[in-house]
Amino acid sequence: MKRWLPVLELVDLPLGLVLYEAGKSESHVYFPTSAIVSLLYVMKNGDSAEIAVVGNEGIVGFSLFMGGNSTPSRAVVQSAGKGFRMTAQLIKDEFDKSLPVMHLLLRYTQALISQMAQTAVCNRHHSLGEQLCRWLLLSLDRLPGNELVMTQELIANMLGVRREGVTESALKLQTAGLIKYARGRITVLDRLGLEERSCECYEVVKREYDRLLPAQIAS
Repeated sequence: MKRWLPVLELVDLPLGLVLYEAGKSESHVYFPTSAIVSLLYVMKNGDSAEIAVVGNEGIVGFSLFMGGNSTPSRAVVQSAGKGFRMTAQLIKDEFDKSLPVMHLLLRYTQALISQMAQTAVCNRHHSLGEQLCRWLLLSLDRLPGNELVMTQELIANMLGVRREGVTESALKLQTAGLIKYARGRITVLDRLGLEERSCECYEVVKREYDRLLPAQIAS
């Protein structure tokens, strides 16, 4: 932290900001603090689907320290907030010279890959209602409160489904008293109820993150 504090830059991360595009070299890594960033796979026709979310537990730009410098995904801010950023060269230097930093970043990358794999399974085998619950819970885990600023159109783009399907699923959750949705703001009223309606994928991802990233000093 003593080495990093002077070189970390606090930045605003407004809704919809693209941090990097698919296939292009990344200049910085980002550490969201109060924002959430979606990693999206974008098709040639412009359609997209979310493959992972990153919040205050993680880092955006893992390809830099893994040696790839770019990925086929796009990183977009899905919930506005703030974060820190560091230049590509600095994170590469830290990865190379500090074993604790290297081990922590590698464990985080493993957790992120697990989330990506579980998301692919979820999108293939589970209902839209279950996917929405999983998505809401993963987002909540990365925010300080219980409210998300998010339009149904943006959620549909993240999940790769029609907006009408998101509207129907969100209405069911609201009718059940689990969430409140108004003017682009989703407030979770009953987290336990969401967990009961979610598929197994949320628990699988959460358990892997807790295992790989426990609340302790990296070593």
